[in-house]
Amino acid sequence: MSKYKDIFLDFDDTLYNTRGNAEIALAELYDELGLNRYFPALEAFTVPYWQANIELWEQYSASKITRDYLIVERFRRPLSQGMGLEVTRDFCLRTSDIFLGLCAHKPGLVEGARELLDYLHPRYRLHLCSNGFHEVQYHKLRASDTLRYFTTVILSEDAGYNKPSPEYFDYAFRVSGANPATTLMIGDNPVTDIQGAARAGLDTILFERWGPSPETEATFRVAQLTDIINIL
Repeated sequence: MSKYKDIFLDFDDTLYNTRGNAEIALAELYDELGLNRYFPALEAFTVPYWQANIELWEQYSASKITRDYLIVERFRRPLSQGMGLEVTRDFCLRTSDIFLGLCAHKPGLVEGARELLDYLHPRYRLHLCSNGFHEVQYHKLRASDTLRYFTTVILSEDAGYNKPSPEYFDYAFRVSGANPATTLMIGDNPVTDIQGAARAGLDTILFERWGPSPETEATFRVAQLTDIINIL
């Protein structure tokens, strides 16, 4: 019998295919805004977008920048590379609103996510742990029909702190009623999910979706989500 009673689950790119859904949304955004007038090809916009987005989310998770700065800057940087495009703060905010609206209604999950949730749900209390924005995350949970699996949804905006900070996990324990000794964290990010949870006293499963991360100490490692069923 498993010693665990509660499972903390990351959402973006662990269960929800954030990258894949965003790629679709970016292509739709490119067409909706007529960005082909300013960029020679879709990739001329999306490649710098992803470079900016990854860097900014790392800074946001480390509490080095604000949510508002992230929202504007992740579009200001790639849009500024468009020839003849006037990039104002208002335009970036409008672009972000359109993009988030497109993303929020995409239903795509990571391969094996539904099977894993169906397995875990009757056996453990499940708690979603995410740094994502409140309104957007709830839209994505409903679009992907995954909200029903979770006892609690623990978002950084509500906590006032981001993963991997100790304060985020303190908040997560308070609102979930989970005990660190009988709680397991599952996530794809070696820093925000695994290192943060380990410092908080949790066992961890690193979903190595992006390849091996040998420098990260995790209790377990899996290459596919369904491999977790053999552990739990």
